[in-house]
Amino acid sequence: MAVPKRKMSRASTRMRRAQWKATPPTLVKTIEGGKITYSLPHRARVIEDAAGDPLYMEYKGRKVADV
Repeated sequence: MAVPKRKMSRASTRMRRAQWKATPPTLVKTIEGGKITYSLPHRARVIEDAAGDPLYMEYKGRKVADV
């Protein structure tokens, strides 16, 4: 395990940590059957029946997995 040679000051530590920022995920807006849905790009999405029960997962218009 690496061990620092000298103690890092509070200011340096906080300055380094301040560079890490959370970014919101990029969502893709699609309109299906008159409803607007937002989804993550390049991810399979769950297809549901009229009652809201999950049927299968779809990616690029093809069935990829059963739920």
